[in-house]
Amino acid sequence: MGEVLGLGVTHSPLFPVPAEKMAFMLSKRLADPDIPDSAKDQSKWPDAMRAEWAKDNGAAAGEKHRQEMIVGLRKARQRLDEFKPDFIVMWGDDQYENYREDVIPPFSVLCYEQVTARPWGQGRDGSAATGAGKPNVWGEGPDFEITIKGHREAGKYIVEKLLENEFDIAYSYEPLHHPSLSHAFLNAILYLDYDRKGFPHRVLPMPINCYGREVIGYRGFADNLGHKPPPDPPSPSPRRCFNLGAAVARICRESPWRVALMASSSWSHSFLTKKTWRMVPDIETDTRLYQAMLNGDYDFWRNFTLAQVEDCGGHETLNWFTLMGAMNELNHKCVWSDFLPTYIFNATKVTAIFAPR
Repeated sequence: MGEVLGLGVTHSPLFPVPAEKMAFMLSKRLADPDIPDSAKDQSKWPDAMRAEWAKDNGAAAGEKHRQEMIVGLRKARQRLDEFKPDFIVMWGDDQYENYREDVIPPFSVLCYEQVTARPWGQGRDGSAATGAGKPNVWGEGPDFEITIKGHREAGKYIVEKLLENEFDIAYSYEPLHHPSLSHAFLNAILYLDYDRKGFPHRVLPMPINCYGREVIGYRGFADNLGHKPPPDPPSPSPRRCFNLGAAVARICRESPWRVALMASSSWSHSFLTKKTWRMVPDIETDTRLYQAMLNGDYDFWRNFTLAQVEDCGGHETLNWFTLMGAMNELNHKCVWSDFLPTYIFNATKVTAIFAPR
């Protein structure tokens, strides 16, 4: 019987950029002519938001936010190294990166042998934000490379077992549009190796179509409020993600391998939260989900609806709904976590470690 560890981390593209640029998404909203002046009026902002923005457009708060994120990332890396998994199943969103107009699978398994990525040297036309060509906290240039090992045997095993259990799943042996791994997976690996001591763990990426109605029309990244393309079909529901996580957990528990199950994403995103004029994330909803996670109230997560997810800008949290389904199936509880809400740095950041009750 396999042993299973649960982890959740962020892959926020804001993490490695210079501190004075970490609030650039709020700057874009302040420059959006379609957002009313009343929403941009700083005198009406919450006190915590004004304190973060301060007089330096968030530079000092940005560095503090990064240092707070590092604490959780190092904790997660330490636990991962102690556990010594045979591989990591990583759930992350594909944001118009590997999957585009020709196919958008709800769920898939990337059964790659290995990929070599150049995080600061490869760009993607018209798609989501990337680190290509940008300064980063490590001072790495466009020629910096990282080789990530996969686990094709385990990928094929999981796909076969899911199909046997009537859970339709796509799979691939080679990248489609993206030359290596989309940023949900690549960033998580880069951040877990923040201290650059190397990342020896094999990774089995499982992309989820978290962006649903916005993945093609917005190319995975919301534009000015006035840009309103026709909606695409929706994401899989939170319950479906929850059930997928449960199925994968059962398969891994009954396998011969030690497996880390990991969700890679922040929670509600400001640029997806229409009810806040795409200026701030839905911290209130994030807080309710977080408290339910701490309490082991996985039914609260299971019963969340897709409409609620879309309303709070929590599209990427579908990765964590999948993790919650797995942890519920395994009867694991959250044994360590941190919760980093923010008004100006796009999204609530959560790191979590789960172990048997």
